[in-house]
Parts: sequence; C-alpha cells; structure tokens
Amino acid sequence: MAPHRFHEQFHHIQRSLPDVPLTMGPDDSAGYFYEKGVVLVRDGEESRFVEDAVRTHFTETQGLVPDHVRRLGPRAGRTGVTRIRVGDPAEGEDSVPHALRAVRAAEDRQGRRLAGRNHVVHIAGNVNACPGDEPVPVPRTETPNPAPAEGRYDPATAVGVLVIDTGLMHDHRSYPLLAHTTGDAQLTETDADGVLRQYVGHGTFIAGILAAVAPNTDITVRGTLNDAGAVLESEFGALLFDAVDRGGWPDIISLSAGTPSTDTDGLIGLDAFMAELREQRTLLVAAAGNNGSDIPFWPAAYAGLPEFADCVLSVGALRADGASGACFTNHGPWVRVHAPGERLTSALTGFTAPVPYVYQHSTYDACRFGAGAADYACTCRFPRHTGVLSEGRESTGAKPDQVMFDGLAQWSGTSFATPVAAGLVAARMTAYRERDPRAAGAGLLAADAERAEVRGAPVAALRPPTWRPVPAVITALPA
Repeated sequence: MAPHRFHEQFHHIQRSLPDVPLTMGPDDSAGYFYEKGVVLVRDGEESRFVEDAVRTHFTETQGLVPDHVRRLGPRAGRTGVTRIRVGDPAEGEDSVPHALRAVRAAEDRQGRRLAGRNHVVHIAGNVNACPGDEPVPVPRTETPNPAPAEGRYDPATAVGVLVIDTGLMHDHRSYPLLAHTTGDAQLTETDADGVLRQYVGHGTFIAGILAAVAPNTDITVRGTLNDAGAVLESEFGALLFDAVDRGGWPDIISLSAGTPSTDTDGLIGLDAFMAELREQRTLLVAAAGNNGSDIPFWPAAYAGLPEFADCVLSVGALRADGASGACFTNHGPWVRVHAPGERLTSALTGFTAPVPYVYQHSTYDACRFGAGAADYACTCRFPRHTGVLSEGRESTGAKPDQVMFDGLAQWSGTSFATPVAAGLVAARMTAYRERDPRAAGAGLLAADAERAEVRGAPVAALRPPTWRPVPAVITALPA
C-alpha cells in the first residue's frame, strides 16, 4: 500500500467536493474515503430504526452527543436510501464508527446490514483513488495496443456498450476508431493555464480500447464522473439510473469506478440499481480496482455473490508482459478474470493541437505495493517523474515534470483492463451472432480464457489477439 499517495489524492478529492466533509478509514488508515459524520441507510422503517438506535446509544454512552442525530434525506427516491447525520463533522473524532456499532447487534439478529458508511466512489479506486498510474505520451505514429481488430461497424447489428466514466474529449472524433462514439462531452478539460486536469480523457481512453477490441459496437460515454472522478455513494445509484435511462439498458456496461469496503454484501447505495440490473439482460463489466489488495471492491465484487454471478463480470489487470498480475491489481475469488491492463495505448487528446499535462504524483524507488519483481519495471517506478501533489508533501525541491500530449497515451489500471474484457464479450456477440450478453460472457470465459498467475494463484485470463506484450524497459520520460 502507499499511504502518501492515498493522502495526496484525499486532499485532491476533498477540494473537488468542498461542501462534503470527508475522512478516511478504517481507523484513519489508507483504505477508503467516506462522508464524515453521516451514515447511509435504506429509507422507510429501517431509517427510523437506525436513527432511534443511534440516538439511544449516543445518549447512554459517555462522550457521545445525541443532539446531532437526525435524518438528512433524501426521504424518497428511486435508490431508496437516505443519509443520517450522526455527528458534527467539524468536531475532531468521527462519530460514524460509533453509530455503526450502535446497530451491530440488530444487524446480527436480522442477518443483514442496516447502516453503512457513505463511501466516495471514484475512478478505479485504489490506494491512489485513481488509475494505476498517470498517462504517458505516445507518438501518434505508434499503433494502439490492443491494435484494431478485423471487422467493420454495422449499425444494424452493432453491440450497445455504455461507458460510465468521465466525458469525451472535444477532439475524440479525430481518432478514427471513435468516429461512431457518442455521449457527453468532458465538462472542463484544462485549467486556467491550459494544462490538462487530472482524470480528463479517462473515458475517451476507455472508449478507444473498446473500439479497437470490438469494431462493431455502438459506444456511448456518459460523463457521470466528471468532477475529479469522484461521487458519493448516496448519489451514485441515481447517477447510474440516469445513465441507463437516457438511452435504455444496453447490452454491456463498462464501469471503471468503485470503492473498497470490507462489507460482504455490497453497497447500500447501490441496492436498488443492482436489483434492477439483475432483472435486465445487461452485463455489467466492472474494474476490480488498483489497491493491490484482496479486499472487495464494489460494484465489481458483486460478481462474487451468487445472485449476481451471471450479470457482473469483475476484471483485474495483467502486467505489460502478460505473464502475471499487475502489481496494483486487486485479486481474490471475487475477481472473475484478468486482462491486459498495464501500459495500454489508446486515444487521449491533443489531436488538433498539443496539450500540456503536469504530473501529480512522483514515482517510487521501489514497487509501492511490495509485489513488483526486482527485475521488472512496474509503473510505480517507471517512467520516472516528479509530481505536484507529492512534492507538496515531501518538499524535495524537485520541479514537477510536464509533458505534451498530441493524441495517444499509454496508461495503466484495472480501469483499462475492463474495456478489454467488455470488448471481447462484444466481439464474441458479433462473431457468434449472440443476442444475450450474459451468455456471451459466460461462453467467452469457458472457451477462450487462458491462465495467468496472480499473487501465486492461477486465475482466468483474457488476452485479445491484437494485444501485444510491452517490454518493461527502464526509460526516461518523453521530452
């Protein structure tokens, strides 16, 4: 784990959500972010029970204040959740752990969770709360990786894929593979100085991978995570509903966002969405996250629950040579398959005019997850660069590195292994004229999955025919 990187991103996301006091857990450790002083519950009778139970517990326990306990809303809505204030976020100690303990006995009796933290859901969330690394410029003359597969786009038979992520960059149509891609525009691409903001281009990069692996796809990108790639769990379910309502439930959803949680039954804020997903024919392909951990990462971890096993495909990342898991990838029995996710090449921005980017995080002298082989140059270490947020904490005197993007980028994370897997499902639907994406996903794993080793365990692996291993050479940052 990398606590410094986690704290750097915590402050970045807190600035993007200035009206929401955030904290981190569990117990101030580098695990996840959540709203301070608030618990999330199901609306109706459960919310009233939790509110009363917490107030009673706080009244009877020395040092806790019951005066702040009250429901904040929303009181009704499609997601069926509400927030309960359990403490003053301006006070030092967070009261959420005390509130969760107040209902634990009742949860044990009922055999279900009644309250939870209001997590921050973020792009391929990890110890960085961001992708496995930051993008690196690639010459426009270089071939994408995966390279474009054979086949053509046929609007009459194209597989519908919905990417829920950041929006499309203004020049995405300059990339031929994205000629048929539609969706939301990225709200703000650069800062006041014309420098690319962190996370922008994430959804465009994903769409480019999908289009390369599966040419016969209708790709729609929704900018659900435009604001620093983060949103509260209490809002995320409604945003997912909005994304599918705008165009109807697609064949496949590609989702490269989530949050770690030690809860074993999912996220309360996603209960309603996941229940409706189960009744549809859509396959949710979700990133397993980049913590380098076996702690469940939701919603990808729904793939490990029997009632969702057929409608959720969780995807971890293979390293650049494809030999084993990337150092950052989450792992465990809830991760159904791994696909190439380190140093992939796809579209970012800068096709019409080069755009500068300043790195936010510094690289490490050794693998920050403690999993990288000594002779393998993982993305924790290479290419070397100094970042603004890291330098702000460490004050080494080094100047943050700036690069220019003129179209393509190389990027790493389970965020990008996810569209590889989603694209392979879509390609199978086209090749075999299948109409059921869930059956196509199951057939793909049964017929085409190979094997790889992740943390000493053999796992299912998908490697597209047009993907090529990338030598892990130690290189300098492009000038």
